Amino acid sequence: MQALSIQTIGGILFVAIWAATASAQVKPGDMITAQNAERVRQLVSPGTFIAVTRGMTMNIVAPSRIDWPPPYQVATEKYSSQVRLAPDHINLVGYVAGQPFPILDANDPDIGTKIMWNQYFKPIATDDLDLRFFECQTAKQSPGAEQNILEQDEAGHAGGYSEIGRTEVEPLPADPDFQHTNIWVRVGLYPILAPAEARGSGGIRYRYWDPDRGDDTWAYLSGIRRVRRVNESILSSSPGLSTWDPDHSGGFGAKPQEYNFKYLGQKPMLACAHARNVPAQPCKTDGGATSCAEDWEMRNQYMVEVTPRPDKAPDVLQSKTIVYIDGEGWFSPYVDSYDRKGELWKAQIYLYTFRDRPVPDAKIAVYPFKRQFNIASSSVDVQSGMVTTCYLPGPDTTERECWYINMGAVDREFFTADAMVKAGH
Repeated sequence: MQALSIQTIGGILFVAIWAATASAQVKPGDMITAQNAERVRQLVSPGTFIAVTRGMTMNIVAPSRIDWPPPYQVATEKYSSQVRLAPDHINLVGYVAGQPFPILDANDPDIGTKIMWNQYFKPIATDDLDLRFFECQTAKQSPGAEQNILEQDEAGHAGGYSEIGRTEVEPLPADPDFQHTNIWVRVGLYPILAPAEARGSGGIRYRYWDPDRGDDTWAYLSGIRRVRRVNESILSSSPGLSTWDPDHSGGFGAKPQEYNFKYLGQKPMLACAHARNVPAQPCKTDGGATSCAEDWEMRNQYMVEVTPRPDKAPDVLQSKTIVYIDGEGWFSPYVDSYDRKGELWKAQIYLYTFRDRPVPDAKIAVYPFKRQFNIASSSVDVQSGMVTTCYLPGPDTTERECWYINMGAVDREFFTADAMVKAGH
């Protein structure tokens, strides 16, 4: 009955969103530009609205359904009934795999925390992933101007390996290593291929299930050929010209026990969930800062305010982050961060597509069911106008498939200092 309930709720919600679209200020077939951006002010995050006023265009289309990967659905049906929050209302108890809280109650005082746990265990990549040869470009938003690229970065791999919550690749549903190390997930980004001065560098990060143990992060600096430990407090900072920071890459990704979550509500808003253009292309109307024009549709979004706990994350640069989460696909179409003065600082904007392969001509990354792929992500510093947009795949890379999700493309050994150093030589 639980699976039927989830699908029925999704179907009713889908109809409701479609009805809301008809009465909203946009309709399928509309093109949103800087000139008529006011029409979407209430339908996107404040940071995304600013990006539209500066030239990021939107094609409005009818909404389409997103289904979970069947193994994830099965795991949710099997295990979710035993999941609960600990007495501290923060930590997760009884989790095995799938979505922890498929049924949500708006009157539940813990709904914000439960939504965020669902976001941490979203259906996009449950076991492992390897993003190969993707590109990031940093530019200054210049409405109506030609491309103004200030820096171009490329990485060989951005990988992740989950030791719990696994649904598709053995070992299932958990790696036995978890019992010894308590590592929840491993991530790594290396080797850097461009710019030249950073070539060969990289980083790895371990997150532990223990709520009182902070993340361990190491960076390999190719210029001095040394591995250095990274202080967790700087993971909300942006390196160099890039406007990205590790804790806000891919949505909100900091250690959950170090933050408080407040539910702000839900409403139909625009999101890019079925992008047409793969590889994504830089905007011709904002100096090439973001990616457009792409298809945007009305979808139900949960809104959660995230604030750092003073005793756990005293040095975080963001006073708060507003996370918007799709109630069906559980991706974040945008995330807005505010500085310590309480002023809007950065907006992350994510373009997704839903298909059985990341690019039409894929030969290896082909899946037996449709799944979500992030094709472009922009981190917009609304105060300075600087934007870093990452393309997955990059428009110029020879490796076009880019996304290898739950294929066993990486294992635990990829996320070691030895492997990182070897790749950087």
